[in-house]
Amino acid sequence: MEACTLTRETDRGAVAILAVGGYINNEGGEAIAKAAGEILAEGKKAILLDLANVRIINSIGISLLLEVLEACLAEKVVLAFCNLHPSVAKTFDVMGLSQYACLFGSRDEALAHLATL
Repeated sequence: MEACTLTRETDRGAVAILAVGGYINNEGGEAIAKAAGEILAEGKKAILLDLANVRIINSIGISLLLEVLEACLAEKVVLAFCNLHPSVAKTFDVMGLSQYACLFGSRDEALAHLATL
C-alpha cells in the first residue's frame, strides 16, 4: 500500500486545508490527528480534508478520523471532507462520519460553503 501523505496547504481565511494522499492507516490517521490538533489550537473555524488522492482507509484510520471529528465538535469547529473516492464515501457512510462531518464533491464547492461560516 502507498504510504499516507499529508500537506497543509494555504489557509482560506478561517478554513485550514489538508491535502491527504495514499492509504490512511494508523500512521496516516495519527498524522492527520496531530495536524488537526495543531489547527484546533490556532482557532480556525473549519478544517477541510481533501481526499482526492486517497483510495483506501482502514478501520484504525477511520477510528482516528472519528477522534478528530469528536475534537472538532467539542471546539465547535466544522470538519469537512472533499473529493472522496466512492469506496471511501461508502466507508464514511457505514461508519457514521457522513452524519456529523460535511462532505463535498469538490474543493471549490467545500470552500464556497465554508466561506459562509
